[in-house]
Amino acid sequence: MAPKQKKPCYVLGVGMTKFIKPRGKVDYTELGFEAGVKAMLDAQISYDDVEQGIACYCYGDSTCGQRVFYQFGMTQIPIYNVNNNCSTGSTGLAMGRNFISSGAADCVLVVGFEKMQAGSLQSHFNDRENPLGTTYKMMATTRGVTKAPGAAQMFGNAGREYMEKYGAKPEDFAEIARINHAHSVNNPYSQFQDVYTLEQVLQSPKVHEPLTKLQCCPTSDGGAAAVLVSQEFLDARPHLKDQAVLIAGQCMATDAPSLFSKSSIDLMGREMTQHAARVAMKEAGVKPSDFAVCELHDCFSANEMILIDALGLSEPGKAHEFVRAGNITYGGKVVINPSGGLISKGHPLGATGIAQCAELVWHLRGWANNRNVPHTKYALQHNLGLGGAAVVTVYKRADGKEAPVIDSATVGKLNKLGYNPAVEAKGFTAEQVKAVRSKAKTNDWALQDTLTKVEARF
Repeated sequence: MAPKQKKPCYVLGVGMTKFIKPRGKVDYTELGFEAGVKAMLDAQISYDDVEQGIACYCYGDSTCGQRVFYQFGMTQIPIYNVNNNCSTGSTGLAMGRNFISSGAADCVLVVGFEKMQAGSLQSHFNDRENPLGTTYKMMATTRGVTKAPGAAQMFGNAGREYMEKYGAKPEDFAEIARINHAHSVNNPYSQFQDVYTLEQVLQSPKVHEPLTKLQCCPTSDGGAAAVLVSQEFLDARPHLKDQAVLIAGQCMATDAPSLFSKSSIDLMGREMTQHAARVAMKEAGVKPSDFAVCELHDCFSANEMILIDALGLSEPGKAHEFVRAGNITYGGKVVINPSGGLISKGHPLGATGIAQCAELVWHLRGWANNRNVPHTKYALQHNLGLGGAAVVTVYKRADGKEAPVIDSATVGKLNKLGYNPAVEAKGFTAEQVKAVRSKAKTNDWALQDTLTKVEARF
């Protein structure tokens, strides 16, 4: 069947919270509210403009999305609750784009949030089959099982296979983590902003060869949101076209039979990533070498290594050489994870994919002026969830031009906020909240004391 022509879909607004250690101090209601308010302020809309709502989270009871969205208004629009493992946020973006591109809506608000428990990821439903049960069994059959966290074992094993097949060394994986930590110092939303030497990364506590602690993403609390709009919606607001970013290509894919080929790399979804990348790039009319900036799913340094290969950023089997040549940071071929990535920025599962989107939107607008990448015309996003789903998205400016570099004072005037959210994490006022909440259908009982709690954190 021939692919259907899709109507354009633009990211008009983005917003996010600072990612923080999961200590139970901030509830998901606050995280989702803060991110959603910021995205609507950025898009210069109110909740009355929103026709569909998508809530993205992994940990929480059913209808947490309504609990968050009702704080913006109770306008009786559909609100969908999405859970797709670590790709949850990008799955929500893909759903929203489908609504826009099919003509089902002109304005969609996607909000991702996560309140996590400290420590490695745990299953909460131990009275039934784990959806990753067959994956764990394959790992046990091919590589055995250790006492390390399950995710670290699986991705670490993929790293081991890359070493065995292609000659990568532990230092190559450590260099990936070193670079991501170095990038994070310029991201005000990053959970960690510490710089390490290669030796410090290598000497941090061993988790599962080749991975050390500083090569593993932390669990995090956080929220992120995006406003997606149609061409018609954007055309009615011509003054916002310079900040609109087109989703030029996108594909959400699931696993192929090769998942169980007995390859540790295949077990981490290599083929679905390759498929999603091919489809998204074909739709956008681009090739891997066209990207100057990329946000990809570096839950572990080993996954970034195999993704550099699977996305076609390097030649097959030569991702480690790509890293050694300095090609994944400033001055190289493509800046990967200028945000600091999951390794340093943090990984609140439901928010991660939307935070990646926000970072790339800021780059294409020219707002990320403290970490801008020269000659950025296209941006690449990859978000992965085992189980499985891979979402690859290609972004470009609405005008198709290279991203400019805009000073923060100018940004503050353009967005009417008085500051540049790409380089400074701030809160908002009660008046700004009033401006984006529904004018016709709100009930403060739904808001409770969320606004007071959010204001207290800034």
